[in-house]
Amino acid sequence: QVQLVESGGGLVQPGGSLRLSCAASGSIFRINDMGWYRQGPGKQRELVAVITWGEDTNYVDSVKGRFTISRDNAKKKVYLQMNSLKPEDTAVYYCNANLVRYYFENERAYWGQGTQVTVSS
Repeated sequence: QVQLVESGGGLVQPGGSLRLSCAASGSIFRINDMGWYRQGPGKQRELVAVITWGEDTNYVDSVKGRFTISRDNAKKKVYLQMNSLKPEDTAVYYCNANLVRYYFENERAYWGQGTQVTVSS
């Protein structure tokens, strides 16, 4: 059983910072891409940032220069440092990992349960 558990969400004022963490556990042979998605009120889920095994990164335009994604492969963790937060960043943030559980299996996508980020004064 593979689990992704997020932490670090909360309420922050505009201009503030938060750091999200996501830890993967269970039977894992290899984790390929890891990423963060978000779903704001009345909006579709969107990709925020993604990082490959080799630590290449990509971001949605609206967060470039403000958010930084990183990972620790030994700990099976991915992080999202969010700076200069804006009210429009308010959303439930979901961790995603594309991983292989056993060497003989194909890659599958796994999701965390989500963590709420609210940016408000």
